[in-house]
Amino acid sequence: MKNNQIKTADQVMAATYTRFPIVLTKGDGCTLWDATGREYTDFVAGIAVCNLGHAHPGIAKAIADQARRLVHVSNLYYTRPQIELAEWLVEHSFADRVFFCNSGAEANEAAIKLVRKYFRDRGVPERFRIITTEGSFHGRTMATLSATGQPKIRKGFEPMLEGFDIVAFNDLEAVREAVTEESCAVMVEPIQGEGGVRSPVPGYLEGLREICDREGLLLIFDEVQTGMGRTGKLFAYEHFAMTPDIMTLAKALANGLPMGAMLAKEKVAAAFTPGSHASTFGGTPLVAAAALVVAKALVEEGVLSNCERVGRYFKDRLLDLKSKHTFIKDVRGEGLLLGLDLAIDGVSIVKACMERGFLINCAQEHILRFIPPLIIQEEQIDSLIVCLDAVFEDLSRKSEG
Repeated sequence: MKNNQIKTADQVMAATYTRFPIVLTKGDGCTLWDATGREYTDFVAGIAVCNLGHAHPGIAKAIADQARRLVHVSNLYYTRPQIELAEWLVEHSFADRVFFCNSGAEANEAAIKLVRKYFRDRGVPERFRIITTEGSFHGRTMATLSATGQPKIRKGFEPMLEGFDIVAFNDLEAVREAVTEESCAVMVEPIQGEGGVRSPVPGYLEGLREICDREGLLLIFDEVQTGMGRTGKLFAYEHFAMTPDIMTLAKALANGLPMGAMLAKEKVAAAFTPGSHASTFGGTPLVAAAALVVAKALVEEGVLSNCERVGRYFKDRLLDLKSKHTFIKDVRGEGLLLGLDLAIDGVSIVKACMERGFLINCAQEHILRFIPPLIIQEEQIDSLIVCLDAVFEDLSRKSEG
């Protein structure tokens, strides 16, 4: 039976989500509580957002202190938190310049606009087409939706915007064949998150870099989900012997406050000049102050090393499950962006785990996705594995019966 709050929500809120019938009211670390006081271990983290967990004291203090000092002014003026955050991101990445916005979709939108402006400034406005991949997810604005390689997400919003050529993921030859005189960039996620935790085959990303260099294209990495420590490195591109020209970030950047960023090398970023792009709320003092705490904590509080170590442990435990249950087809991912590819529907498993006190996620109907706070520990992983094993055993018994 639905409680009154859920009934009210279903009456007054747009029905754009299939929500689970719980009202979450409090969090601490990797634990959440609902309105009834029931406790859950969180392996979703706001969909790879709350990398430092819930109610992190440093973030709470930064928000409170900054709120008493200065919440918002126009980007017509400089503010200290924004400057310090941009400086930190440049110092810790390949990039020279940062543009702040409010979400991953906005960051990707900025990247799309930047590459078009870059080529127009160079006198070749006919180069505007961007090559993206099947299974990708880049956002829900019209441009980022048009770049997204998932028909089910695009359905109902046709026609898509012109300028995107979608090819198979992990297929360099498909990219080569898609390049024309109108191509300007390749846009790719280092690991496809919404696409089902799909990793690049060896040499794929390096091959994209080679194609872009040979054809004079720009390479955009959408690190909205993989960035800010999720894979055990600060940015996923660090796993590979190459760098992109542009990188987009969001999700975990401010641990739950709305923030996105587009980072670029100087020669590319120079195409953005005063008036060419903007964001009213991009990089406000409040959000930038929180994001700076997040950024420093990832490195200084050992969060990255914990993600790398515990991520290996988690993957090994998932492999143990795979050896025991025949309907587990594959274990995927890196760091604490992990997935179980199932031969059965995963939605019922998500519900069964929630009933047992664990929040997990399902992508593409049959991929169980695990994206917990990066502070998760082995004991919490062990508890989830016991839960999953029990749920899988129940499913096996039912199918045999």
